[in-house]
Amino acid sequence: MSENKHEVIFCIVNEGFSETAMDAARHGGARGGTVIRARGTANKEAEKLFGLSVSPQKEIVMIVADADQRNDILHSLYSVCGLDTPGHGIAFALPVDEVAGLSPEPEK
Repeated sequence: MSENKHEVIFCIVNEGFSETAMDAARHGGARGGTVIRARGTANKEAEKLFGLSVSPQKEIVMIVADADQRNDILHSLYSVCGLDTPGHGIAFALPVDEVAGLSPEPEK
C-alpha cells in the first residue's frame, strides 16, 4: 500500500468566517479551496432552554493539499479560526487516494 501524497482538509466555521479560514489556510501553504454552505445541528440543551429550534449556519472550507503541508495548514487554521475564536471552527484532515485536476504549484 502506498503512502498518500494528498489530504483533504475540512474546516467548519460559523457563517461569515470562510474567508478568514481561507486566508489562514493560504498562510499555512494552501493554494486554494472550496466553500460549502452548511447547517449545523442545534445543541439540544440550548433548544430546550429557549423553547425554539436553532439551526446555526455554517461554512465548510474544503482544501486539497500535499500531505506534507497538512500540519502547517491545520495549525494555521486553528490559531485563527479555532474553537476559542469568533469563527468557532474545527478542522480535520483525511487521506486522499487519487487526485486529478490540481494546478501545479507555482514556481518560487
